[in-house]
Amino acid sequence: MKRIAALLTAFGVFSLGLTTQAQTVTACKINGTVLSAQKPVDAASIGLLRAKDSGVVKLAVSDKTGAFELENLKQGKYLVSVQAAGHAKFYSEVFELSASNISYTLKAISLKPLSKELAAVTVTASKPLIEQKIDRTIVNVEASVSNTGTNALEVLEKSPGISVDKDGNISLKGKQGVQVFIDGRPTYLSGQDLANMLRNMQSSQLDQLEIMTNPPAKYDAAGNSGIINIKTKKNKQVGYNGSVSAGYGQGVYPKTNESVNMNYRAGAINLFGNMSYSYRERFQTLTIQRSFSDDATKAVLSRFSQENNLFNQDKGLNGKIGMDYFASKKTTIGVVFTGSSSQSDFSSKGTINIADPNNVPLSQTRAFSDNLASWDNFSSNVNLRHALDTTGSEITGDLDYIKYNSGNNQNVTNAYYTPSGSVLAGMKPDTLLGHLPQNVEIYSAKVDYLKPLKKGARFEAGLKSSMVRTDNNASYDSLINNNKVHDYGRSNHFIYKENINAVYVNLSGPISKKISGQLGLRFEQTHSDGNQATTGIVFTRDYAQLFPTMFLQYQANAKNTFVLNYGKRISRPDYSDLNPFVTFLDRYTYQQGNPNLQPQFSHNIEFTHTYNNFLTTTLNYTKTTDIIQDVFEQNSSKNETYIKKSNIASRDQFGISMNAFVNITKWWSSNTYINVYNNRFKGIVNNEYVNVGATTGMANVNEQFKFSKGWGGEVSGFYRTPGLEGILKLSGFGAMNLGISKQVMKNKGSIRLSVRDVLWTQKMSGASQLNNVDARFQQYSDSRVVNLNFTYRFSKGKVGNTQRKRGGAGDEASRVKSGDSQ
Repeated sequence: MKRIAALLTAFGVFSLGLTTQAQTVTACKINGTVLSAQKPVDAASIGLLRAKDSGVVKLAVSDKTGAFELENLKQGKYLVSVQAAGHAKFYSEVFELSASNISYTLKAISLKPLSKELAAVTVTASKPLIEQKIDRTIVNVEASVSNTGTNALEVLEKSPGISVDKDGNISLKGKQGVQVFIDGRPTYLSGQDLANMLRNMQSSQLDQLEIMTNPPAKYDAAGNSGIINIKTKKNKQVGYNGSVSAGYGQGVYPKTNESVNMNYRAGAINLFGNMSYSYRERFQTLTIQRSFSDDATKAVLSRFSQENNLFNQDKGLNGKIGMDYFASKKTTIGVVFTGSSSQSDFSSKGTINIADPNNVPLSQTRAFSDNLASWDNFSSNVNLRHALDTTGSEITGDLDYIKYNSGNNQNVTNAYYTPSGSVLAGMKPDTLLGHLPQNVEIYSAKVDYLKPLKKGARFEAGLKSSMVRTDNNASYDSLINNNKVHDYGRSNHFIYKENINAVYVNLSGPISKKISGQLGLRFEQTHSDGNQATTGIVFTRDYAQLFPTMFLQYQANAKNTFVLNYGKRISRPDYSDLNPFVTFLDRYTYQQGNPNLQPQFSHNIEFTHTYNNFLTTTLNYTKTTDIIQDVFEQNSSKNETYIKKSNIASRDQFGISMNAFVNITKWWSSNTYINVYNNRFKGIVNNEYVNVGATTGMANVNEQFKFSKGWGGEVSGFYRTPGLEGILKLSGFGAMNLGISKQVMKNKGSIRLSVRDVLWTQKMSGASQLNNVDARFQQYSDSRVVNLNFTYRFSKGKVGNTQRKRGGAGDEASRVKSGDSQ
C-alpha cells in the first residue's frame, strides 16, 4: 500500500506542475484555407515550420472545405508549407505568434496546378535511414539499398542495437525478451515461430521499424528489453495507389520474392490490401563439441564431436485486406483481416563421433532427420475511433481474434557404426516418427481514452483483457521391424489457458517553459492454468503487478536536449516452455519444459542527451531478476544433454550508446551507431553458484550516396565483439553490405542491386563451461546473397489521411512457440 500511495502522490505532484504551467503560459493557434482554381482542396498536407531552421513543428490535413487549424502552439516565428498531389508546393511568409498575437489567420492559400507531364511523375520523398525521437528510434527500411530482397528478420539484424542469434532469437541492446509488434499489434509469437514468420515477411512490405526500449504505460508491460514495432506500408492518397515488386536472390541457393500493395479511397470508404509470396532455399552448418565428466571427480569420461548439415526449403504466402468507413467527421470504423500460410521442408544429416577421454574413437552415430512443417495464421481486427469533441478528445476500441495452426511431421533415424565405418554389433538402426500439431487461439479487447488538457497536456487511460488457449498434442511412433508402434513414453498432450487483465493511466505535458514530462502507471493481473493431459500434471498461477513509467525532458537550449526515463517490465514464460514434456532433438540431445518457471522482471533507467539533432548519447542501467535462460544439464553415464529453461540468476547491465547522423556532402550522408554494455550474471546454475560478466560492443555503420540522374549507393555493415549471452560465451562476428539503385520510368520505378555479407563473415561460435558442462559450437549459413529487385509505384489521387490499421492485442501471442527446430 505504501508503494501505491507513493505513486499516487507522485501523480498528484506531477498534475500540480501541469496545472501551474497551464496557468502561466498561453497557447497559440493558426488557421487557414487551401484553394485551387477557387475551389477547396481536401486532404492537403499542412506543415508548420520553424522560421529559423525550417524544422517541422506540427502537421495537419485540410478538410473538405479546404480549412485547417493548428492549436496548442508555442510563441515564436513560423512559416507554413502546403502540399497536394498535382500541385506545386507552397510556402507562406514568416509570421510571429506572441502574447499579444496568440491567433493568426493566413491569407487564402491558392495552389498552382502542375502541368500534366509533371503531375504524372511520382515523387518519392527521401527519408534518412535513422530518425531519433524522444521515446523511440525509427529506422526507414527503404532508405537502405541493402535491404532489397531481404526479409524482416534480416532487416532487424542490421538495425541499431538489435542482434539476432543463430536460432533467430532477437535481443535489443544486449537483452533478450523483446516484444515484436506489427502495425501496433503484437505478433503473439516467440522463438522459432516468430523467426519463421519474420523470414516469410518481405522487406518490400515494410515502411519503418520503431524501436522503444522503455515504452509508455499504454503498451503491454511485457518485454524485458522493450518493443520493436514493424510498420507496414500505408498509402496516404485519395483515389487509388500502390506498388508491385519482384526480386531474385542468389546465395549458395536461390531465393525469390514478389509482392503487391494496393490502396483505394473514395468518399467515406477506404480499402487497402497487400499480398506477397516468397521462396527460399538455405543451408546451415553446425558443429558441436562436448565433454562429459564425472559429477564427483570432474574427470572426463567421453568426448563428442558432432557435425550437422541442415537444408531448408521455405515457401510463404502472406495477405492482408481491410476497410475503413468514415461514418462521420467524428467516427471511423475499421476492419482488418490478415492471413499467412507457410511450408518448410527441413532436413538434417549429422555425424556424431564418440571418443574416450584421450580422444581415441569408440563409435559413430549417423543421424538423418526430415521435417515437413506448416504454419497457418488467421487474424481479424475490428476497430473504432470516435472524436468526443473538437479539442481532440477521443475514444478508441479494438477487438481481436487470432488463430494459429501449425504442424510438424518428423522422421528421425539413427544408425550406429564402428570408427572404421562397419555396422556396430548389436545396435540396429532406430527410427522415430513424430506428428506434432499445435493450435493457439487468442481473444483480446481494449479501450483507450485520450483527453487533451490545457496548454499542451494530455491525459490517457485504458482497459484491456485477453484470453489465450494453446493445445499441443505430440504423438510419437517408433519403427520396430518395419512396424509402426505407438510410443506412449514420448507422446504428450499439453493444454494451457491464460487470462490477463490490465488498466493504465498516463499523464503528459509541459511542467515549465523548458521541462516537460510524462508519468504512467499500468496494472496487470494474470491467471493461468496448465494441464499435461497425458500424465495428469496440472499447475495454476495467479499474480498481479504494478508497472510505473516516468519520462522527463529538459530543453536546455536550441541545441541541447536531456531526457531521463524509467520503466518496469515483465517477461512471462513462453507457453510451450511451461510444458514439462521432453522433446527429442537427436539421439543424445533433448529439450524439456519447466512448469515451475516464473516471470522475470526488469527495472530500466535511461539518460539521453541529444545535441543539435545530430548526436544522441544514452546511458542505461537495467536490473533484471529471475532471468529465464536455457540451461544445459548432462547425464554423463548415457552421454545425454538436456536443454531446459530455468529462472537462473539476476543480471545487472550498464551501457552507453551513441548515434550520429551527418550530411557529409550534398550527396553523402552517414549514420553511425555504437553500443557498449556490461552484463553481469549472478545465481545458481546446475547447483553451482556463478558470478560471470563481460563487456560487449556493437556497431552499425551506414553510408548513403545520392548521385545524379537517379543513381544511389550504399556501404553498410555491423560488428559485435565477443561477449556473454546468459551463460553462453559468444565470439565476435559481423557483416559488410553493398548496394546500388537507379530510379527509372520517370521515378515511378526503381531497380536495386545489393550484396549482403560480402566477405562471408557472419559466422558464430560460442561455448558454455559450467560445473560438469563443457560444450562448444560453431555455425555458419547461406548469409552471402546477391539480390536484384524491381519496384513499380502507381497512383492517381491526392494526399489524404492515413487509415487506421492497428489492433489491440497485447503481448500474449508473442510467447507462442512450437517444438520446431527450424
